[in-house]
Amino acid sequence: MKRSILLSILFVAALSMLFAVAVPAQPGNLSREELIQYTPEWEGERFPDGRPNVPDEIIERMKLVTLEEAWAICRNAGFTYQYADGWLSTHPDQVLVGRALTAMWMPGRPDIQKAIEAVGKEDGRIGAMNAWPVDMLKPGDVYVCDHFGLKIDGPSIGDNVANAIYTNSGNGIVYNGSVRDLEGIKELENFTSFIRDHHPSHHFGSSGRALNSTMVSINGPTRIGQVLVMPGDVVLGRSGGVVFIPPHLAERVVKSSEVVRLRDMFGHLRLQQKVYTPGQIDARWSEEIEKDFSKWINDHIDELPVAKEQIQEMLKGRTW
Repeated sequence: MKRSILLSILFVAALSMLFAVAVPAQPGNLSREELIQYTPEWEGERFPDGRPNVPDEIIERMKLVTLEEAWAICRNAGFTYQYADGWLSTHPDQVLVGRALTAMWMPGRPDIQKAIEAVGKEDGRIGAMNAWPVDMLKPGDVYVCDHFGLKIDGPSIGDNVANAIYTNSGNGIVYNGSVRDLEGIKELENFTSFIRDHHPSHHFGSSGRALNSTMVSINGPTRIGQVLVMPGDVVLGRSGGVVFIPPHLAERVVKSSEVVRLRDMFGHLRLQQKVYTPGQIDARWSEEIEKDFSKWINDHIDELPVAKEQIQEMLKGRTW
């Protein structure tokens, strides 16, 4: 128990040091240099703020990936805690995919609130704090926000803010808190969102006596459930669950999913045709089945739910 407590203290201390060297506007913000430092395995393009910019092509292909496929790749790469569930989905039949822009609230504290508001004013930020990260969203971003599950007097997103988020990003949200104006939010057809609850009240984010929450971080490490979400992580939300994929794993997730998708299609077809037994399909495939699979791919390459170019690339580097 003592060792566990010590590790917890060291972890909190490390986060405090990380926040202490951040850009001046808010305690938890990371500068461009720090974002690069804390996402070292991403070697591709970045946004001006330093966030990894996973290519649009990978984002688009991610829409067909299942939660299980994404989670398996993350876990096998050592990223065990990348999944959060228990959400209320505003558009349950839709899939949410995009790059994370993060924000984090904490219980309100007037002195911190005033300090952040003052620096925000110096930085030229407009309006209340809940609008600041919304103004930073780029097309394809997903606003990922921890409002520590606050419900009564908690919502910092209603239909007006939701419209602004959707206008800037063309995407939805993952919000660890409650929203208001749920019916108005649902009217945004593609505002695919994962929230904890909804309530008709609203948060008190001014520095007055009613203050109940303060936004302490934008574009910093953010906890969603058991997940440490980093800016630029690829968000995959569907079927009531969300996987946060480290950017350097996104392409691997997509390619692995496409292989699994084709092999499942082939396996199910051959089972329905009674060509092979369940034992043969569930086990490591024999050379005969592998050859049959390769022939099936080539015979149907223009009809399959994976782009022809991707299949050809897959066949060149196949390991089966």
